[in-house]
Amino acid sequence: MFNYFDDLAGRQLTGTTLTRMEALAILESADDQLLEVVAAAARLRRTHFGNTVKVNYLVNLKSGLCPEDCTYCSQRLGSAAQILKYTWLKTEDAVAQATTGIRAGASRVCMVASGKGPSDRDVDRVAGMVSELKDQHPDVEVCACLGILKEGQAGRLKAAGVDAYNHNLNTSEEMYADICSTHEFSDRVRTVEQAKDAGLSPCSGVIVGMGESHDQLIDAVFALRELGSDSIPVNFLMPFDGTPLEGTWLLTPAACLRVLALVRFACPATELRMAGGREMHLRTLQPLALHVANSLFLGDYLTSEGQQATADLDMIADNGFVVLGSKQAQEPDDGGTFGGGSLTIRRRGAGTEMAPNA
Repeated sequence: MFNYFDDLAGRQLTGTTLTRMEALAILESADDQLLEVVAAAARLRRTHFGNTVKVNYLVNLKSGLCPEDCTYCSQRLGSAAQILKYTWLKTEDAVAQATTGIRAGASRVCMVASGKGPSDRDVDRVAGMVSELKDQHPDVEVCACLGILKEGQAGRLKAAGVDAYNHNLNTSEEMYADICSTHEFSDRVRTVEQAKDAGLSPCSGVIVGMGESHDQLIDAVFALRELGSDSIPVNFLMPFDGTPLEGTWLLTPAACLRVLALVRFACPATELRMAGGREMHLRTLQPLALHVANSLFLGDYLTSEGQQATADLDMIADNGFVVLGSKQAQEPDDGGTFGGGSLTIRRRGAGTEMAPNA
């Protein structure tokens, strides 16, 4: 029997570019086609990434206190979310937090700070943290996420040893004004382009579940493809109480799988990370999502807790995958219901006296 999605995957492997009509077919596929979609996306994933899963670890260097008004964010201006709020971690504390994730298997540490963008002093501060971290762990990749960059700052981060820079587009240009008024979509694009020009690996992704249409989601994914993002984190909205999007539950586990599949088909050879909110939205389909995505965050997020790191590592192993960089890793070959998951505010790790989840 003809399988449209397997045929589509075959065409992707010959170098064709996903069209809008094909993207809509993925997002609008029926529930009885879901395994066909996943299997076809898994074919692309295996070709480019073998049986490996890249493990990333977040360190929240500065939490809350942000002057931006992004509606989805618990750290936004005016947020009533009862999250941890603290200013910059000391270098030794940031390095200690990162080391915990590295020891658990993370090959990339994502160093994140809230705010519109860094001052030159902030860049120097992060440069010192990165230098100390790489002195202790010379093989670890470091991704910085500090907001909108000013001219020259990307180059300074690169010179300090930063490998990648994260700045998500989050949604489509058409929808952007609906989720933020304190900066524009073009500011985000410009920052990613500055990172690329400085030799930093661009990491940029989306947040889904904010009320975007299928067309708007496709616009966002195609914008990431055009931007040439090396790594695409797909975040699923965590509707924190105290934010404008609290109580917004628009995703089912199957819909989340289709979104991941869309990104895989649009960008077959790009690192695809199932990121924030995966536990509450994918729920029991998280293991199936690993056959589409090849990357995840281990343990906790910026202001919310993830599932236990040991559960993540067990999920990777139980599904026949290995952590990237482990001895078992293979080289790639050529050839529901709505809502329901609980959201737990992070109370451990960076900025607290409690051990992190890793």
